[in-house]
Amino acid sequence: MPLRKRADTAVSERGSMIARVYRLPVYRLAVMTSLKQQIRYCTSADGTRIAYAISGAGPPLVLSANWLTHLEYQWSHLAWRPMLEALSRRHTVLRYDARGCGLSDWDAPDLSFETWLSDFDAVVGASGMDTFPIVGVCQGGAIAMEYAARHPTRVSHLVLFGAWARGRLKRPEKPEEAEVAEVRYQLARLGWAQETHAFMEAFATTWQPGGTAQHLRSWCQLQRATTTAENAVRHMRLANGIDVTAAARQVQCPTLVIHADRDRVVPVEEARLCAKLILNARFVQLDSENHLLLEDEPAWARLQEELQTFLPSRPAAREREPFCLLSNREAEILELIAQGRDNAQIAAHLALSGKTVRNNITCVFSKLEVENRAQAIVLAREGGFGRASA
Repeated sequence: MPLRKRADTAVSERGSMIARVYRLPVYRLAVMTSLKQQIRYCTSADGTRIAYAISGAGPPLVLSANWLTHLEYQWSHLAWRPMLEALSRRHTVLRYDARGCGLSDWDAPDLSFETWLSDFDAVVGASGMDTFPIVGVCQGGAIAMEYAARHPTRVSHLVLFGAWARGRLKRPEKPEEAEVAEVRYQLARLGWAQETHAFMEAFATTWQPGGTAQHLRSWCQLQRATTTAENAVRHMRLANGIDVTAAARQVQCPTLVIHADRDRVVPVEEARLCAKLILNARFVQLDSENHLLLEDEPAWARLQEELQTFLPSRPAAREREPFCLLSNREAEILELIAQGRDNAQIAAHLALSGKTVRNNITCVFSKLEVENRAQAIVLAREGGFGRASA
């Protein structure tokens, strides 16, 4: 059974416990404990509870939700862990579970592309990130392109990895996809709960055909742990009908499109289309058959090199985790706290009500993970705040 916690904050440091629940390979446990993630909840516009996680240190980076995520399970997943670890070592990574799967509400009545965008907006709003790059993997790329087109001042860079702008049913040059999609829906309904069902194994194999038997098993387990068969079909139907080609033409930020040349999940032609639609996008083709790369293949090193070169570098101390999680207003208030000003002085200086100041300070303490003003001042001054007090 998947872990379905409902708490405001949960820190995933439970490597051995997760391994027992999901039967993970023991050799991954040592790696798991080297990084931490914090899991929190926010509420989307229609009241749906969305789980999100923050990990790592450095400039902010947002991962848009892709096919059936599970924040806790992916954190130790054989195939996903290398990517999450690599990104978290250079960035403060924000990711989330889409409605209907993972630790988010499974019973959300409205599942649509607009609610996916609304959930994305709710998560970045709750995190306090103002401007950020987005990495969109697979169907997460469609969300990323649409959001970047609608919010050009918020998205600084866009990475599309294994992504597409047109769902399976929106590719007129491949009319057979409609029939294939219907077969996949039926197979999913029949085989979702069975570990060795042909659909689960065939689906998993397309993600990492170069992987081991353990990789195959881990993909099957991830899908079953993430949601129900019915929700899986709902997600597939929704993704298959998406077309963001119009939005892609409106993307203004620097964009990197990177794709494996023999990807079985998303044809490389779909990536080339994204690169053609987005003005000045850079296209990089990797030598691989894997949709999600393996650490020991040459394409992995190329991917990491391209990401490190393209994405914003590590900022000054006061922009690093946890300070990069603060909104502009919260950073202003932290600056005044670090200068030694009390609530009344802060309210007068910023022309705010006392209640607004108190609410913002509560958010600041939560994001900095401090319990009181004294701890906040120490941490803030170590990060470069409060130097204007003189």
